[in-house]
Amino acid sequence: MSQIPENLLYSDSHEWVLDNGDGTITLGITDHAQSALGDVVFVELPEVGQAIEAGEEFGVIESVKAASDLYAPLTGDVIAVNESLEDAPESVNESPYEDAWLIKVKLSDQEELSDLLSATAYAQLLEQEG
Repeated sequence: MSQIPENLLYSDSHEWVLDNGDGTITLGITDHAQSALGDVVFVELPEVGQAIEAGEEFGVIESVKAASDLYAPLTGDVIAVNESLEDAPESVNESPYEDAWLIKVKLSDQEELSDLLSATAYAQLLEQEG
């Protein structure tokens, strides 16, 4: 199993969240998720300014095997989109925790962060699924 960064929070739908400490978060998919998907060929992300809601779909990631919906782990407004993924979707496979972040969000409610999983809890989730 790959390394699960300790500094991130996780959703049970395999998104990771970095708390930027200023009311914003950076969001991506986990190494486990990109590995399960296989070679990523396309990423569809929301527009800057779009509101996303916890538990709701906010985009699609397509691989050679399947298309998979992306689910927002938190509620807020999209303030940045990783446009490099348009030309290089494969970076999701190569660098899921660094270069291939998906969106940045201004949170509506910081309390929602407490609903996410720690790295340890996420590792346990993967073991249960595995």
